[in-house]
Amino acid sequence: MTRRVSNAFTGQSIESARRALAAQLRSAQLDEAELDARILISAVLGLDLTGLIAQGARALSSAEASQLAQYAERRIAGEPVARILGTREFWGLPFRLSEATLVPRPDTETVVERALELCREQKIHRPRIADIGTGSGAILLALLHEIPDAFGVGTDLSLTALGTARGNAAALGLGNRSAFVACSYLAALSGPFDLIVSNPPYIPSAEIPKLSIEVREHDPHLALDGGNDGYDAYRVLIPQAAERLAPGGALVVEAGQGQARNIETLMAAAALVVDRPPKADLAGIPRAVSARKMPP
Repeated sequence: MTRRVSNAFTGQSIESARRALAAQLRSAQLDEAELDARILISAVLGLDLTGLIAQGARALSSAEASQLAQYAERRIAGEPVARILGTREFWGLPFRLSEATLVPRPDTETVVERALELCREQKIHRPRIADIGTGSGAILLALLHEIPDAFGVGTDLSLTALGTARGNAAALGLGNRSAFVACSYLAALSGPFDLIVSNPPYIPSAEIPKLSIEVREHDPHLALDGGNDGYDAYRVLIPQAAERLAPGGALVVEAGQGQARNIETLMAAAALVVDRPPKADLAGIPRAVSARKMPP
């Protein structure tokens, strides 16, 4: 049940409203209540942390109080802050979201890190990159931001997601070095690519109802559901990638907890060579699994 907080912030100062919002979020047993409160009130007021402190004694207008109350209700109901605001930072870059895109998460930055390692080892002029199931375009656009002479293509089944990714590419000044294609995995791509990356759906179907409300109710199930055992996407993606990689090219995919070794087995079965251990995320979970296509 959504907790009503309408007009709860009317007449309060910015600082007292921030404290009141944080208290409401804590009472709803939400993690990072202080941080969420600061982000939400900053968004309502268009102020950064310095501005919040400098103007802390100013009273909220009725419109600001009403907007903050609406944000509070949505957050208490389990909607993530990124969904409420429609944006999320990834790799230090701002990304617009839509209902068809995942919220980019810090774990996925390990895929970018491993991809950059491999791409730089190749020392290829103007590398070609493919991001499969691109969503908001976060992985692809982070890589293009870091590799100024690269060109990339993102694929997705969702036209809405592709529109979101194109918008993000344009906003980041990367529209002329990227293209976006509607297809299943790599079906519409011919290659060859020097680097293929993906954060495919890998949650076993039976596990989805057990996920947090932020994920199960707000992330698109198409981007979560990996089939009965969580490996359906990898079984399709890995052989397709092996066919479209240039000799010496690399595939990097995100893995769920406990999945890395089985993914490496699928890579080896597709004649890709796993030449280094998976890259772990900040929690120590093997997250970015990679392999190369060796020259003949």
